Amino acid sequence: MILQLKNRQGIKTILNFFKKIINPASNEAEPDATPVVKIYARSEHSISRSQISENALKVLYRLQKSGFQAYLVGGCVRDLLLGREPKDFDVVTDADPEQIRKVFRNCRIIGRRFRLAHVHFGREIIEVATFRGAGEAQSDKQVLNKEGRLLRDNVYGTIEEDVWRRDFTVNALYYNIKDFSVVDYTGGMDDHKTGTLRLIGDPETRFREDPVRMLRAVRFAVKLGFNLDPDCEKAIHDLAELLYGIPAARLYDEALKLFLSGYALQTFEMLRHYGLFQILFPDTESSLSVEEDGFPKLFLIKALENSDNRIAEGKTVTAYFLLAAFLWEPVAIRAKEKVAKGMAESMAYQEAATEVISRQSSSTSLPRHITMSMREVWTLQPKFNMRVGSRPSRLLAHPRFRAAYDFLLLRAETGGADPELAAWWGRYQDADETEQRKMTRPPRGAQNGRVRRKRTYRKKAATQDKGI
Repeated sequence: MILQLKNRQGIKTILNFFKKIINPASNEAEPDATPVVKIYARSEHSISRSQISENALKVLYRLQKSGFQAYLVGGCVRDLLLGREPKDFDVVTDADPEQIRKVFRNCRIIGRRFRLAHVHFGREIIEVATFRGAGEAQSDKQVLNKEGRLLRDNVYGTIEEDVWRRDFTVNALYYNIKDFSVVDYTGGMDDHKTGTLRLIGDPETRFREDPVRMLRAVRFAVKLGFNLDPDCEKAIHDLAELLYGIPAARLYDEALKLFLSGYALQTFEMLRHYGLFQILFPDTESSLSVEEDGFPKLFLIKALENSDNRIAEGKTVTAYFLLAAFLWEPVAIRAKEKVAKGMAESMAYQEAATEVISRQSSSTSLPRHITMSMREVWTLQPKFNMRVGSRPSRLLAHPRFRAAYDFLLLRAETGGADPELAAWWGRYQDADETEQRKMTRPPRGAQNGRVRRKRTYRKKAATQDKGI
């Protein structure tokens, strides 16, 4: 069975080779039909098996023992070469998904656009993909839309074909478990050394296949501290609008990766530079064009800085808080317009929140549990102005108080709220019940005024009774 598979792969490689000779344009993603492979021996790179997940090693060795090729590939190889700890480990092989399932009982096949095998080891999942092939321009296994974007791609092939289907050269390095070497078809090792993020193949073609690669280019460039290749930069400027055709749900997932990875501030600036941010957050981009003493841009910068600092300190960052910061200015602008027309402030913020969330969801869809938390943070902001009577204690007991208070602090630091108001709420939280009652007692003049009005009324009534 294994021998038959290898024979099929060899025949497929030969057929694809002749197909490229007869019709070189059949695969635009490949800049060179006869790639020159460089193999870096164990002594020529820094990757050690001690750095690799034990479960990933189990998958690699079991595939090899079953007669299949097995490599680590992608971000894990890239990060290991940079001396970083990979977030996860991806394996690629010449076994198809069904064959992988037979090798691993703890395996599940997922995906429609790309069929993948997930091998489960408790909470850790090792993703195993089959070598992808060149395929036909349109077939039942590979489907493109009229703009050249891949809708389905389950064409299997060889490692020589698979490498040209990957996005960036630094993500196209293969760690071979057989001899512990690193296999490089695209010059990825050289780009590692120069700190260059370069697309494999023609940038325009690759971005048309999947416009989300533009967002990935920004994310990787910021994360790795690499410079974008000039051809890649030009293609992003020219093709940014292709992102409008990507489903809003997918863009939401990409937005979380962009801004919750610990490099949110740099990512924000680079996205704006390439005209990508306005596609993800159009209302926010519009509000940034109308600044007042550096606000709201300063507010966003501070929110992004705080997010990055928390991640660096190992603290959690909630998606709803950062998204609430992105959309706060559009909400505040609409709420003020409604208040100016006579609407009650609380109702104005609720309606403004509904409008902004509705518009944003057409760009990046927001899950309901996220929008509910965002609404609470926004609608609690005007309630901080109410510091008399029982209202402060009720606000303090609100489940979302802490997030709303942190939001108030952020506004106060950047000129969007009164610093004295934020300081008062800081003291109120730390005070005991007796002190809190004193802090929320009505001003003396206002209380005396009510007493005087009451006494005047009684005196007038007594005079009328006496007939004076």
